[in-house]
Amino acid sequence: MGIKAAYMVPHPPLIVPEVGKGGEKQIIETTNAYDRVGQEIAKIAPDTIIILSPHSVMYGDYFHISPGEGATGNFGNFGAPQVSFSETYDTDLVNVLAGTLACDGFPAGTLGERDKELDHGTMVPLYFIRKYYKGGKIVRIGLSGLPLTDNYKLGTYIREAIEDLGRNAVIVASGDLSHKLKDYGPYGFDPAGPVYDEKIMEAAGKADFGGMLQFDSNLLDKAAECGHGSFCIMAGAFDGLDVKAEVLSHQDITGVGYGICIFEPGGENPERCFLKALADKVSSVDSSAYVRLARATIERFIRTGYTIRFPEDVPERLKEDLPAEASSSRAGAFVSVHKNGMLRGCIGTIAPVQDCIAEEIISNAISAVSRDPRFDKVRPDELDLLEINVDILGEPEDISGPEQLDVKRYGVIVTYGYKRGLLLPDLEGVDTVEDQIDIARRKGGIAPTDNYTLQRFEVIRYK
Repeated sequence: MGIKAAYMVPHPPLIVPEVGKGGEKQIIETTNAYDRVGQEIAKIAPDTIIILSPHSVMYGDYFHISPGEGATGNFGNFGAPQVSFSETYDTDLVNVLAGTLACDGFPAGTLGERDKELDHGTMVPLYFIRKYYKGGKIVRIGLSGLPLTDNYKLGTYIREAIEDLGRNAVIVASGDLSHKLKDYGPYGFDPAGPVYDEKIMEAAGKADFGGMLQFDSNLLDKAAECGHGSFCIMAGAFDGLDVKAEVLSHQDITGVGYGICIFEPGGENPERCFLKALADKVSSVDSSAYVRLARATIERFIRTGYTIRFPEDVPERLKEDLPAEASSSRAGAFVSVHKNGMLRGCIGTIAPVQDCIAEEIISNAISAVSRDPRFDKVRPDELDLLEINVDILGEPEDISGPEQLDVKRYGVIVTYGYKRGLLLPDLEGVDTVEDQIDIARRKGGIAPTDNYTLQRFEVIRYK
């Protein structure tokens, strides 16, 4: 029992003959590979088919698991209402999975159902599965805007629930690759498109699931992919296991990438525990005493709700490593928290409000993981994956205009009356002074026509 296999598949409605009306012949290689997937699933005869779909209900900060006894759907939106499905959900598995997720505070569950109808990201795989296998209940899970590591973590929960119930199951990771492979494609061409397709097919062919977790978010955006989250959830279901991978096909004729792969689990392999490997990598780079102070503060607060008092609660070794200015000087400080390359929280002070730099860091570290209004409070299971930066601010200096700024060297403060917006220097994606001022201005709610003033400041960044 357990997960017998997983499949990386696309979901072009064109591939269904009643929809394609002959157009499907241009992707016959993908069709043949899809038939192979249907046949392989029929041989396994699973109790449950987990389908991960980017076109199911999707939220930015929550993975939606379809609730209820089942759902129906058809290709009416694509001109073929006669191709229809009526599927039964594995409610026991859904309940066990949702219950575990709720207990652990993981952002996934059955809340927020908006559209009960089956989506085409689910129905295209089912079209080929049901050609060869009529049995098995399904579980339908949507994606989210959360970091790839959360997608992977969800996969570990899915596997745990399957094993707890003794299910014989398969996972279908539905997702097209880049939508920007050809000028005539649905979104035109971008050089990132072919790069993404090559990288993801290489990773899939090697079962390099750790590599899948480290794709650059800018590449994913520029390539306009839609399935990477599905692939990472699937990968998480095989955490700590050897995996045999077989690439069946890859086509880009329509301007959209269609890749099909089969993955079969093997024995345990601790070197393939990729979340742990990422956590070990993150923890090994905390070289600065200021960053270690911020991390100790965050971990203590998130795990226990307790705020470190300085200096009595600081471990002796860390206290010895802190520079003398930590307790003798005051300065504004920012604490930035990232997870898998994505911002997870950032709070700071332009001018000092605490008695010393160490206390400034402690206060802002707690705020960054619990009071940043853009994000939910950091969860205990995220702690090992957090990357932390500490910026100590120099004294702001009045300047006469943008020509006295440098986005790499100086941060900027834009002020108009009681309104104030700040942006740190050397931020990814902020390449010009104009962008820097505009972002800081908007953060402060200052209009471009307001007669605002500018200040610059230098920072020392600790990683």
